[in-house]
Amino acid sequence: MLWTEEMFHTKKPIIAMLHLDALPGDPMYSPENDMKKTVEHARADLKALQEGGVDGILFSNEFSLPYERNMSFVTPASMARVMGELMSEIRVPFGVDCISDGLATLELAAAVGADFVRGTFCGVYVGDGGLYNNDFSKLLRRKAALPLDKLKMLYFINPESDRNLDTRPLKDIAKSTIFKANPDGLCISASAAGQDVDDELIAQVKAAAPEVVVLCNTGCRRDTIEQKLATADAAVVGTTFKENGNFFSRVDAARVKEFMEVVKAYRKSL
Repeated sequence: MLWTEEMFHTKKPIIAMLHLDALPGDPMYSPENDMKKTVEHARADLKALQEGGVDGILFSNEFSLPYERNMSFVTPASMARVMGELMSEIRVPFGVDCISDGLATLELAAAVGADFVRGTFCGVYVGDGGLYNNDFSKLLRRKAALPLDKLKMLYFINPESDRNLDTRPLKDIAKSTIFKANPDGLCISASAAGQDVDDELIAQVKAAAPEVVVLCNTGCRRDTIEQKLATADAAVVGTTFKENGNFFSRVDAARVKEFMEVVKAYRKSL
């Protein structure tokens, strides 16, 4: 049995993204959208996602664009405030992702008692934000020191919008990452948020890592989710849950419910 079945009490779990508003210090943050408003928006999205039937929630600073490789202290502090105010309302397993900063992600997880984290914890990449190197030897030692023995780590091995300078096939990168870091999950992405992941790519990584949870990380929609779950063990879903499938909109409870009805019907066939 995969650990996801134990944590989420189902096969093929759906982890929903909860995109926090721009936070203090972010270019998109405005005084009119203060932290009280950020909490209100997050509370409404949390309610819509949970009532829609998702299996887990992943809190992320999605609108902290452009993302920082070494995050300003105010960002995880702001995320912790929002999550602290919502903690009594969270009814499903939850995780955190301080985007592009693995160390901040782990430290926030320790502060809020997260069940899992997602992030770019390994590899060297180049993209719009420049060159960045991820030292998983440092991150895993910090995880041990905090300590976060039960925390599950979901690794990007082909992050959205960035190019890996390691030119080996993705399945070979997956194998070496497993040998060196023992990740709990491997996230397979397309080139951007909301874009469709190559099914063959998911299948290749799963064949190379049958004992590790492989997640479809982008582009899942109501009309494609059965196809994605045929090869992936789980999925991380964000944009399609928004009003009209618009990345910048709020979560639409009806869209969540319709999506999850397809997933639940698919699970019955397993």
